[in-house]
Amino acid sequence: MEKKNDIIMMNFTGTYKGQQFYHGEKISWVEVQELSGCNCYCDDEARITLEDLIREAPVNGIHFLDSGNYHYVSLLWLKKIQEPFCLLLFDNHTDMQPPAFGGILSCGGWAAEALEEIPFLQELILAGPDQESFDQVDPDSAKKVRFLSRETLKKEKKEALLEFFRNLPEELPVYISVDKDVLCPEDASTDWSQGDMKLNELEEYLKEVFACRKVLGMDVCGECTHPGMELLNDRGNGKILTIWKDWRDSHEK
Repeated sequence: MEKKNDIIMMNFTGTYKGQQFYHGEKISWVEVQELSGCNCYCDDEARITLEDLIREAPVNGIHFLDSGNYHYVSLLWLKKIQEPFCLLLFDNHTDMQPPAFGGILSCGGWAAEALEEIPFLQELILAGPDQESFDQVDPDSAKKVRFLSRETLKKEKKEALLEFFRNLPEELPVYISVDKDVLCPEDASTDWSQGDMKLNELEEYLKEVFACRKVLGMDVCGECTHPGMELLNDRGNGKILTIWKDWRDSHEK
């Protein structure tokens, strides 16, 4: 990787090949379409392979992770951070469910595992799931979470929501993870149940964070593996990439 900040495409399903948001950009592909043991759950062999593939890649870039089935790859990126930080996660789900199969890494439980496994991770800021889902999170893990529920996002005034993101821990840099299933069906098409957030609202929240915090890196997932849905997600990915590029370029001057 020649640039300190890079655009990295992790190709699990081939869905990005039908999108154009990255055309003309300097990108790096991580080709994992043939990797077994990695869909929703990541077995030990697949985890070792993925860690090897991203070993030399910079965490301080933007990483497109494909479908939400592979959101657990965020944890592998987070493990590369070597300073205290907080994680800002936009998601329609908590991703803090206990593992169904022993201690195997999963798309539904990676965030809880990150809190437990990564000593530099000081706090999780979780925006998007409904209150009922968060109430099911293990109480010990929930203590480390600053939570913004789906209900609050719907009823609270814009300025109050922007203030929430403006008031992230001042002493800590942030890593941002976006699952597009937090967005309404008009603005994204995913393989999982979706929230109510508008794309322009997500843009505002991200811009607020980039304006006032040191950002260590970012990832984006939530692609739809059903053919014909690429255009909708292409637009959303392009908007998110533009925000990240604007921030990156302003910090390279």
